[in-house]
This record gives sequence, structure tokens and C-alpha cells, in this order.
Amino acid sequence: MRFQDQVVIVTGAAKGIGRGCIEVFLREGAYASAWDRDAAALAKLQDDLSPRYSDRLQTLLVDVASSQQIGDAVEQVVARFGKLNCLVNNAGIHPPDTPIESMSPEEAMRVMQINFASTYACSYHALRHLRTTRGTIVNISSMTAVLGQRNSTAYAASKGAQVSFTKSLALETAADGVRVNAILPSNVDTPLMREWAATLADPEAALERIAKLQPLGRMASPQEIGKVCLFLATDDSSFLTGQAIEADGGAALDY
Repeated sequence: MRFQDQVVIVTGAAKGIGRGCIEVFLREGAYASAWDRDAAALAKLQDDLSPRYSDRLQTLLVDVASSQQIGDAVEQVVARFGKLNCLVNNAGIHPPDTPIESMSPEEAMRVMQINFASTYACSYHALRHLRTTRGTIVNISSMTAVLGQRNSTAYAASKGAQVSFTKSLALETAADGVRVNAILPSNVDTPLMREWAATLADPEAALERIAKLQPLGRMASPQEIGKVCLFLATDDSSFLTGQAIEADGGAALDY
């Protein structure tokens, strides 16, 4: 039980990588607060996990585009569980394949708001409590932060901002014992990935092609990324801070 009786917040927790993180942390003894703006998906998460973890799981309807909602939610977590040990900034959006000429600056700023500004705001509101526990922040970025992605300039930029933020905040909080790291996944087999594939002429062929982008020959599971989060949240990674861990199945090799 590597996170026994410690408290974690996961944003964008109802599906995909966020849900994988929640499941991994709960299995390891955590008290977990799952945040999402999708009420139906959050209710399903509650229904699926509450029978086993009713006393350890909190679900909160939070739109991370709102700093006010974030601040209120952090205080709800601490009021229920008494402390905060880890923040996983996972909430994010990925617009469809869109060239820059077809994405207005206003649309691009919306991507930055959800993917980067929310990471900043959640960290801002959580740090007072994380300094008390000498806790950790894990930011879910993307391999696009370092490799780029065609027709995804706003998304890649937002993920790159998360990495720069990670390094700067790690310097700022090191003296307080707060460690800040990022994970850069490549392709992960999430509902969002399969919904995107379903819009294509041959979804199965598309998923097979994406799987082969990783030398390991497959996409990651959400739980595999959750396990990397757990590692970065525990003393197993006690000498790591300011790092951008490329959890990519080797996708960047021989690039």
C-alpha cells in the first residue's frame, strides 16, 4: 500500500488517464478526490468504485477553467480528508486536427486555458496545503510538448507550457520539500482516442497504425500512466523534481 492514508486530487478524473490514476491510487490505500466537469461520467466513476472505496473516494463536479471552483474544491478536499499530499493535473482537451489558419486566436486561448492555465490555477490553490505535507505535483503533459504535432499548434504549445511550468515551479518549491514533475505520454488507449478513431473511415486500421508508432507495438493503458504518477508521488522518486518523464513506449526513439 504505497500511498496508504495519503490524499490525492486528480483533475479530469472521470475517464481515460485520470480514471486510471484514481484506480491506481485507491488500490494503493489513498484517499482520492476525483474532479471532472462531466457529471454523467463522474457519476459512473462513483457507481463503479464506491462499493469498494466509499470511504476513500470523493467526487467533485469542477470546471478547471474556473479558478474560483478550483479554490473551493481544494478546500472541500482538505475539509473532508484533513490534508493534501499530491495533485495530479490531468484535465485537458485536444481539438480535432486543425491547421492554424482554421483555429482562431480565441479558440487557441481556450485550449491554453483548459490545458495550461488550469494547471497553474490548481497548483496555485493547492500549494499552501502541499507545503504543509511536503507533497508532490504531477502534471500530465504530452510528447507533443517536445516533438510537436502537425495541425495541433495550440495543443502542443499548451503542453509545452506545462513542462516549462513544471521546471520553474520545481525550483520555487524545492526548499519546502515539494516536488513537481511531469509525465509526457504518447498514445494511450482511452475513450477519447477511440471516439476520435470512430470518426475515421476505418477505425480499426487507424488504431492499429497508432499502436505501431510505439516500438513496443501497442498503446499505453490509462493504468500504466497512473502507475508512473504513483511513482512520482511516493518516496520511490524522492530525488526527482523538475523532470519531464517520457512515457512513450519508445515512440521518440529513432525519430
